[in-house]
Amino acid sequence: KKTLDLGLYIGITGVVTYKNAEMTRDVVKYTPLDRLLVETDAPYLAPVPFRGKRCDSSMLSYTIETIAAIKNISPQAISDITAQNAKKLFNI
Repeated sequence: KKTLDLGLYIGITGVVTYKNAEMTRDVVKYTPLDRLLVETDAPYLAPVPFRGKRCDSSMLSYTIETIAAIKNISPQAISDITAQNAKKLFNI
């Protein structure tokens, strides 16, 4: 809440796909869509089913799919929304 109150974004990594990551899933539930970003945290924290391997951007779809399931919207919507959020954040 403090992060959002400061006007910051919340970056979600592959950790959200881990079965013991309930706190991260709660953060996703709480965070408004216009404040979410998706990131790799490369080279660490690859999403399931790549856990323990070197993480890269080709694995983002697993994180996006998990966020979409939590938010009950399509993965394409999460992809579009988080891309727009990144463009806004980085002024591109």
